Amino acid sequence: MLSTRPGRRRARVASATATLALALLVTAVPAHAAPTAASPFGAAADAATGLDRAALGASLDAVHAAGMYGAYADVRDGKDEWRGATGVADVATGRPMRPDFQQRVGSVTKAFASVAVLQQVAKGRIDLDAPIGRYLPDVVPGERGRTITVRMLLNHTSGIGDYIVGAFPSLAKGSTQSLDDNRFHHFRPQELVRLGLQAAPTGKPGEKWSYSNTNYIIAGLLLHKVTGEDPQSYITREVIDKAGLHHTYFPRTPYIDGPHGKMYESFYGLIDPPRDYSVYDMSWGGTAGALVSTTADLDDFYRKLLGGRLLAPAQLRQMQTTVPVRDEKGKVVMDYGLGVFNVDLGCGRFWGHDGAVFGAGTTVLSSPDGKRQMSLAYNLMKYQKVGADGKFEPSPIDAAIYAFYGQALCGTGKPPAPAAPHPLAQDLAPDLAKAAAPRH
Repeated sequence: MLSTRPGRRRARVASATATLALALLVTAVPAHAAPTAASPFGAAADAATGLDRAALGASLDAVHAAGMYGAYADVRDGKDEWRGATGVADVATGRPMRPDFQQRVGSVTKAFASVAVLQQVAKGRIDLDAPIGRYLPDVVPGERGRTITVRMLLNHTSGIGDYIVGAFPSLAKGSTQSLDDNRFHHFRPQELVRLGLQAAPTGKPGEKWSYSNTNYIIAGLLLHKVTGEDPQSYITREVIDKAGLHHTYFPRTPYIDGPHGKMYESFYGLIDPPRDYSVYDMSWGGTAGALVSTTADLDDFYRKLLGGRLLAPAQLRQMQTTVPVRDEKGKVVMDYGLGVFNVDLGCGRFWGHDGAVFGAGTTVLSSPDGKRQMSLAYNLMKYQKVGADGKFEPSPIDAAIYAFYGQALCGTGKPPAPAAPHPLAQDLAPDLAKAAAPRH
């Protein structure tokens, strides 16, 4: 049920979430490695591996011990692979998390959609620097249609606002009621785009980076226009199937097909206790964030993408042509390409994306050659607490996640330096958080 805490606390939540939009307890179940049946690695290979399996397990367990309900990961160094899980998939029954679970991966979907668009660029059907109005004059009409290019949509410099507040209107009032009201509501892509275009612009076209899911719903409509088929079907056949992914799909019902954990949403304490949203009509995410996948599939996808097996060299270079992402103080915190970002950690540069839906968070990062990889998924969202000053209090969960990044990607138990972005920093969570902010 919704919290009935006094309005003063609700105001503190709103203030904190607006300020830190770009920042982003159960019995322990030990993390365990679980190689797939097809894994070529055995005990003899472990001794020579670049992965410290015991340290990875302990580091993932620390995420659960810090307060995360459950988490699982796939970590790779070349041909060596470690899969682990910790905590619970269901807080009521204690059912343990498993490393082969499926999960809604949110905006990791954007990389798949971007690959599909770039495939059409390679065929000469789409020009990245053409105005979107050339292809979709009725979808993005007028001056915006003439000045916003396809590239601006894919790198989030279009200036188009997000549709999230329009789709979930109670958020503008500091309530999460519309999350429940829309659990089985089916949104049409055109409806989401209309809501995004009605939202306040985030800047002039090409002026600056500003994350908006509307951009990738429009990208899906663009795919439909040039291919003549449902964009999710096209992405499935030309991206997911060609990448050889067996557990990645756009759900056609509100249910996840395969084994999965429950997905608990706290919304910074406005939902108390956190509620399960694993059953949900994901039409609100569409080509911007509806995919279901596994951590192993996501590592497979990025290894093949960065290895040039999904795009021609010219299109992969375009995908990795970036714009700066700045925090509220103007500091560059990462660089965003076309559906992917890169971040420099103390041990090197990594490419990937993160994803957030109600109750589930996912992050995938890969070295430029696809050799060193990490995909992490967990099932409690917006768990941060708000102090009396209206700011987020340091979360032990965040600290533990950062430390796992360090162990998985850099081979140390320390958070990478500079600090990695919060797993939710560039995804749906900032938009949802901004929705609770007071209007001036």
